Amino acid sequence: MRILRYLNWYLACWLLLGALGLQAQVTPDCGTAVPICSNTPVNGGTSGFGADDFGGASQTGCLETSLSGFIESNSAWYRFRTAAAGQLGFNISFDPAEDWDFALYQAGDCSSLGDPVRCNFYDNREMASYMGVGADPTGNTGTYQYEPWLDVQAGEDYYLLINNFSNTNSGFSIQFSGQIFVTNPFDALDCSIVSNLLGPPVAACQGDSVPLDATTPGATAYQWFADTGSGFATLPGETAPAYVATTPATYRVQVSLPDGSTIISDVQVGFSPIPLTYALADEALCSGQGGLDLSAKDAEALGPQDPAAFRVSYHGSAADAQQNANPLPQNYDPIGGSYTVFVRTTSLENPQCYDASESFRFDMVAEPVLDFPEVELLCENAAGVNLGPLNPEPGVNYRWSTGQTAPRISVSQPGVYTLRATRQGGGLSCQTVRSVEVRISEAPSIANILIEDMQVANRVTIQTAAAGDYEYALDAGSFQASPVFDEVPAGLHQVYVRDLQGCGRVTETITVVGFRPFFTPNGDGVNDTWQIVGIQHLDQPEVYIFDRYGKLLKQLDQSSAGWDGTFNGQPLPDTDYWFRLTYMDAQGERVEARYLTAHFALKR
Repeated sequence: MRILRYLNWYLACWLLLGALGLQAQVTPDCGTAVPICSNTPVNGGTSGFGADDFGGASQTGCLETSLSGFIESNSAWYRFRTAAAGQLGFNISFDPAEDWDFALYQAGDCSSLGDPVRCNFYDNREMASYMGVGADPTGNTGTYQYEPWLDVQAGEDYYLLINNFSNTNSGFSIQFSGQIFVTNPFDALDCSIVSNLLGPPVAACQGDSVPLDATTPGATAYQWFADTGSGFATLPGETAPAYVATTPATYRVQVSLPDGSTIISDVQVGFSPIPLTYALADEALCSGQGGLDLSAKDAEALGPQDPAAFRVSYHGSAADAQQNANPLPQNYDPIGGSYTVFVRTTSLENPQCYDASESFRFDMVAEPVLDFPEVELLCENAAGVNLGPLNPEPGVNYRWSTGQTAPRISVSQPGVYTLRATRQGGGLSCQTVRSVEVRISEAPSIANILIEDMQVANRVTIQTAAAGDYEYALDAGSFQASPVFDEVPAGLHQVYVRDLQGCGRVTETITVVGFRPFFTPNGDGVNDTWQIVGIQHLDQPEVYIFDRYGKLLKQLDQSSAGWDGTFNGQPLPDTDYWFRLTYMDAQGERVEARYLTAHFALKR
């Protein structure tokens, strides 16, 4: 699963390693570099370095003198030509216990190699299985064994040196990659450089039949041979122009011409194993558990097969699995529902050898949604409050801590109530638990009203008897969150307090008046009398002035000029005096003004 993200880069060009069991198509010398192009299998075994391709030099790019005393130790040379423009890379696959290097040259021939355009000689202490140009197919972005992508143009020639640093190796394979094989899947590389009557080497799958056609106009005879590792041997009775290969070998045809000359052509045919995808068990998860790790299913799909030889990928449709397209992410976390996951097992030697016959069911059981508030207020005189989801989900079982099984219930007592919602699916019980605290919400009650008067614009502040979620209004104005009202004119007013949860509303009539906190009856014409400001806004007001002992000193109404600070014609001393204000309310009843700070001072 870990290498699937790069599969869209691998397409037309797979170069297969020595597991094909063949010994041809390997050369240790640049001058005889093996031409390769699309679908060309290459034996990866190397033994020795042949001639010194660097004329005694001690360095070429990143490569330096090896244990052999030369730059090369066990080398293989290949050449290829681009037939399209775009991003190009390749992956060299090998045994992780071995140490391989490579250098890539853009050159028309071996005499003008110059410096390599890409080069890597990392010692593989991390036991990696790939090196090359572009992106590591395992998804390892921290590897030191990959060089940047190549941006190529059509018609460019390249020479590739692959060198084994030690004297023993088990071979390698090459797989081309890059966007160039998406835009030009069949002609990214120029196959005209491979000149052969039987065509380029063929990579097939076990059980395939590979037709080889040597038909030559005017030929007088044909004879077929095969080399399975011990030299070419005649294939008895095979004298037709065509031959069908069913086993791995290097095949040779000898074509006799009328002038007595012959044409001899060789072709390498390799067969990669066809994997078998084993049956996989169905899976089920509750949503919210992080999704399904598809890589954990690889062992089921592979069974006893070697995981190093095959790759397992997972797809959302049978067509995608067949085409090796749109692999699912390793952490597969779809929304709730039932899904069929299609499995493809692919040979790493040859991606054309695969099995996409198996699938399994994946049930993602959606956990129930409980989105009701965690706090509900119960009005103190209410019959109850409703708890639970407004839109219960079908197919979900609900159970409250009270034992009730309805999704919504009504309760009349404060406390904590817990709802457990369960959905069954895929053999699982997926639950969501949510608690709600019910609190008593007291109806609003006015404890005091602070009136800051004696101003042109007065301030009124409402104080409630208990804390709560309240809002406030004055007369016909809009309700507000603040209990403070500024610029209140003198006169009668209605104040309102209501509970935001709908737990009641109270109103109170207040009188806003103005009076001086002191007066100075000294005959200077300034502040010589005391009277309530705004008294004219009241209906039949009466003001009673008392001394500290409660003795009535003066009675005023709206027509009075004010009190001059005397009693029975005698000036009274400097001290505080009290007053009481009454008026007629809307019902014709005489009432006393409340919430007044009803004292003032006389100063001489």
